[in-house]
Amino acid sequence: MGEEESVMGKDEETWNQKKQTLIEEVAEKLIGGDLDAKIQAARDIRKLVRKSPVKTRSKFAAAGVIQPLVSMLLSPNVDARESSLLALLNLAVRNERNKVMIVTFGAIPPLVELLNFQNSSLRELAAAAILTLSAAAPNKPTIAASGAAPLLVHLLSSGTVQGRVDAVTALHNLCTGSEDPTLILNARAVPPLINLLRECKKYSKFAEKTTALLEILSKTEDGRLAISNLEGGILTLVETVEDGSLVSTEHAVGALLTLCQSCRNKYRELILKEGAIPGLLRLTAEGTTEAQERARTLLDLLRDSPPEKPLTSSVLERIVYDFAKRVDGADKAAETAKRLLQDMVHRSMELSLSQMQLRAGSCTPSDIPSM
Repeated sequence: MGEEESVMGKDEETWNQKKQTLIEEVAEKLIGGDLDAKIQAARDIRKLVRKSPVKTRSKFAAAGVIQPLVSMLLSPNVDARESSLLALLNLAVRNERNKVMIVTFGAIPPLVELLNFQNSSLRELAAAAILTLSAAAPNKPTIAASGAAPLLVHLLSSGTVQGRVDAVTALHNLCTGSEDPTLILNARAVPPLINLLRECKKYSKFAEKTTALLEILSKTEDGRLAISNLEGGILTLVETVEDGSLVSTEHAVGALLTLCQSCRNKYRELILKEGAIPGLLRLTAEGTTEAQERARTLLDLLRDSPPEKPLTSSVLERIVYDFAKRVDGADKAAETAKRLLQDMVHRSMELSLSQMQLRAGSCTPSDIPSM
C-alpha cells in the first residue's frame, strides 16, 4: 500500500469512528434524555440516515434506537410522534431487518391509531410507514390482523394524491402476502378503487395494483354487487381491458370473467352493454397468455347461445358475427365481422413481429462477451 492510500485509509477510519461516536451520542439522548432531547435525537437520526449509506441504518438499530422511537409514537406530544415516525420511516427504507424489528417492538398499533388521527399529515405519514413495513413478508400477518386495512380504504377517498397511492400500494402488499386476501378487503373499497382507476392512466403501475385489488374484490358476492351497482364500475374495467398495460388488462378481464362466471344471466348483458367485445377480441391476440385465455373464456360466456369449450376458431368467428350483428345489423354483419377478424389477425402479426424484433435487439454486440 502506498503512502497516499495509507493516509486515505486512516482518514476513512477516523471518519467512521467519529460517525460511530455520533450515532452512540444520539442514541444516548434518545434513550435517556428528556422529551425535547428525544425529539431532537429523532430528528438527528432522520437527517443522518437520509444522507448516509444503507449500513448506517443497521448501526443505529444496533445502538438501540428502534424501541424508544416506537415508544414515542404513543406520546401525547404531536412533535414527538411526528419526529419518531419520520425517523422510523427512514430507518426502515431498504433495510428488511429494521422493518421486522420495528414491527416486533410494537409499532403497528400506534400507527393504526395514527391512521385515525385528525392531523392529516400524521395520518398520511402513518400510511407511508405501513406501506414501507408491509413490504417485508414477516410483517404482513401482523399488519393484516391489526385493523389497518379499513382505515387505508378510507384514505383512498379522503387522502392527498400521495396518500391514496400509498394506501393502494399498502393494501396491495398485504393482499399479495395473504392466503385469503378477501379477508383483508371488503366491498367498501370498490367505489374509491373504481374512481381512482377511472382517473389514472390505465397502463400505469398504480392501475396495475388497483385492478389487482378489484379482481380480488370480484371474488366475493358483496364485491361483485358493489362493482355492478356502481355507475361506471363495469365500464371502467372494460376501458382498462382496452387501454391498460399487460398486467392491468389481465386483472381487469379477470374481474369481468369472475363476474360473468358467478352468474352469467345477471352479468352477461351488463358487460355487453359496456362494449366489452372489441377489447376482449384484441386481448385474445395481444394479452399475456393468462389474459388471452381469460378473454376467450369470457367471450364464450358472452355469446347468445350456451357457452362451449374450448373456444375454437369457428366459435370465435360466431362470437364476432353476433357482435357485428348487434352493432351494424344483420345486413352488414358479415362484412363487419370479416373486418374485425382481419384486424385481429393483423394486430396479432404486428405483435409477433414486434416481439421478434425485441428478442433480436436484446443481443447486441456489446452483450457478447469477449474471448
